[in-house]
Amino acid sequence: MKMHTKTIQLSSVAIFAALLVACSGPQVRYGDAKAVETVNANYGSTDLQMIAEAMTRSLLQSKAISGSKDAPIVTLADVKNKTSEYIDTRVITDKIRTQLTKSGQVRFAVSVSEMQNQTEELKRQNQSGLYKSNTIAKTGNMQGAQYRIEGSIASIVKNTKDVKDVYYVFNLNLINNESGLLEWSDEKEIRKTATR
Repeated sequence: MKMHTKTIQLSSVAIFAALLVACSGPQVRYGDAKAVETVNANYGSTDLQMIAEAMTRSLLQSKAISGSKDAPIVTLADVKNKTSEYIDTRVITDKIRTQLTKSGQVRFAVSVSEMQNQTEELKRQNQSGLYKSNTIAKTGNMQGAQYRIEGSIASIVKNTKDVKDVYYVFNLNLINNESGLLEWSDEKEIRKTATR
């Protein structure tokens, strides 16, 4: 009887250990956010970083920005995705805006997509009756942007049985809102090849 009980206990321990291993899931570790990501040929984090850094550097060297006495006010439109894959282009514009803001050479007015939140906040402060009048952000005092930044990302994909070749081109433009003139334009090209 003792032998049978011991066998059941050992079997129970073995089953429990097997369940622990099966349920433990994947191993997770932190990596270098700046490391080159080469999981596949699709758009990825390295592409985002290369695009944002190249466009920011080029834009800051443009005459419209570097030649300005005061940091010009700019608004940012969402980048158009002309590729066949899903790309969250808002992440691209956010990264470019963050880098430009950190430079101190550009100031940003709210974008078209952010305007709804801005107007709702002004209405809340001015029409709710909840705030002291000397602390309210008054309507009619928002500053217009001198320039707007807009762009697009497109791709060409070629496949064979053994190779997938993806060419990305990212284009960004700085447009003078008053004159309608294109003040600056640049592009970043990326080619990725995956072999099976």
